[in-house]
Amino acid sequence: MKKRGTEPSKTKSIVLTIVAVLVFVFIILPLAMSLFDGSKVGNVASIPIEGPITGDGGNYLGSPTASSVEIVAFIKEAGTDPQIKVILVEINSPGGSAVASDEIASALKKTEKPVVALIREVGASGGYWIASAADQIIANKMSITGSIGVISSYLEFSGLMEEYGVGYERLVAGKYKDMGVPFRELQDEERAILQTKLNKIHGFFIEEIAANRDLPVEKVKGIATGEFYLGIEALNLGLVDQVGDKDTAEQFMKDAYGLKEIDYVVYERELGFFDALASVFAEFSFRIGEGLGSIFAEQQKVMLI
Repeated sequence: MKKRGTEPSKTKSIVLTIVAVLVFVFIILPLAMSLFDGSKVGNVASIPIEGPITGDGGNYLGSPTASSVEIVAFIKEAGTDPQIKVILVEINSPGGSAVASDEIASALKKTEKPVVALIREVGASGGYWIASAADQIIANKMSITGSIGVISSYLEFSGLMEEYGVGYERLVAGKYKDMGVPFRELQDEERAILQTKLNKIHGFFIEEIAANRDLPVEKVKGIATGEFYLGIEALNLGLVDQVGDKDTAEQFMKDAYGLKEIDYVVYERELGFFDALASVFAEFSFRIGEGLGSIFAEQQKVMLI
């Protein structure tokens, strides 16, 4: 005679076992590895510069950014490590804050270690400003490089506000205090003032590129239209030294700096316990969700046949 409740109990035990295994594999094990694998032994410092460049590393349109404060600290740390022989900055950035870009470029020029910049997909605007501070720039032949220009734009809502009967009551002390607010049209005089500021920053950008790349200022002015160049075009313009990939960069470092082998020390933002736990849970949720979703989709497919 079959005992009632045996099968549900057995099924529950199997489910709990599977959950325990998943928790260990996707949460406990990665968390332990992320917290305790803090050793830094190697001869090349790899410093990634991913995404828009900001001062504080806050999110931009929901995506993480590259913090100049953190990256400058990484450069200084690598510069004082006697094991590090070369600093490799791996750039994949469309640019960002002019000040933050200048801070990183200045830190690279101050370090006594040789610096190699690798542009994989994008090294544009502020990203290229940083790359120009390196001793050697290697870019993928199809990468987006250069874009030596400055932009400062905003949406203006005055027409929309007028259409919906919304007014802007202007109260300022200082005639230009609300210059550039989106609630009224920009006046010609104000536009001229803002354009003057942009031109000055553009001038600083051009001077930095000319000095860093040992190019005539007039030549840089001629190509500093804001246009981006493919890596192969940038090579012909003198904006990069080689086209290639990470293997190219590694071979260059071996040949130029006498390294027999490349052992990387990756400098990235260190996660605290709760940061690591949150990120692992997010990854766990995605993977588990993906798995359950795939199973459900597969079941539905079978049922529909």
